[in-house]
Amino acid sequence: MPPTIRRAVIPAAGLGSRLLPLTKAIPKEMLPVGDKPVIEHTVRELVDSGITDITIVVSGGKSLIQDHFRPNPGLVDQLRADGKTAYADAVEEVAELARSGHITYLDQHGPYGNGTPVLNAARSFSDEPVLVLWPDDVFVAEAPRAQQLIRAYEQTGCPVLALLPMDRGESQRYGVPIVKEDLGGGQLRITGLVEKPEPADAPSEYAAIGGYVITPGIVDELREQTRRWYEARDKGRPVGEVYLTDAINAYAASRAVYGQVIRGTWYDTGNPADYLVAQMAHALAHPEYGPVLRDLVHRLDSPAPTAPGTAT
Repeated sequence: MPPTIRRAVIPAAGLGSRLLPLTKAIPKEMLPVGDKPVIEHTVRELVDSGITDITIVVSGGKSLIQDHFRPNPGLVDQLRADGKTAYADAVEEVAELARSGHITYLDQHGPYGNGTPVLNAARSFSDEPVLVLWPDDVFVAEAPRAQQLIRAYEQTGCPVLALLPMDRGESQRYGVPIVKEDLGGGQLRITGLVEKPEPADAPSEYAAIGGYVITPGIVDELREQTRRWYEARDKGRPVGEVYLTDAINAYAASRAVYGQVIRGTWYDTGNPADYLVAQMAHALAHPEYGPVLRDLVHRLDSPAPTAPGTAT
């Protein structure tokens, strides 16, 4: 059977302000996690899940993303001439990954907010469901997060949000879903999201952690939000941002939306502490680098030997 979802959008136009000054010249999507830039982890997840049409929505200063996925036959030839076959193969494999995902790029235009890149890409959606994944999330899972979301869509035929269990004390960091019904198998019927509620006000113990299957009805809600944004601006009224979660909330008020609890480990690389955790976790899991780092941590944690004759 043909895949039920073949298109995906990766919004990659953000400034990466929480990681400044590191991201002043390097897009946050190109910061390494393990031996790959973080956006490559997202692209691999999509390709491994059967996605064959990926749109990356970018802004100025993001040309390094295109450069990374673009074929570079000159570099490959030089590496092979130098006998560096493994490196040449790795460079070619990244270009093949981009071909498999049929990556195209769009410049972001419109109001600020994470709904705008989705709407920018929507002209090519037709009536298809589409995956939306952020480029600064990394999931380690037996079945890719994107694949788990696709399966949930196949079971429901409705929009789906990726969820993870949450400690209520962390609720102010996330959008928290309003759960109407637990259908089993990690699948939840939801009626909306509350953005960053106080722990006492959190409507459930799940967090929406980035990862969506959206349908044409949600795109219509984004269009309506954008229309209202321009109307308010033209009348001199205060304007905010166009958020995908607001469109999902509006849709969920009268139509079915589901959450899928994802099986796996999530690493967010959008702030310094979480980025370092992601780096360390991937390095420790590497067969070559893991033992080196464990040895380093052991030595740093061990008390330094005292030199003979030194007072203690």
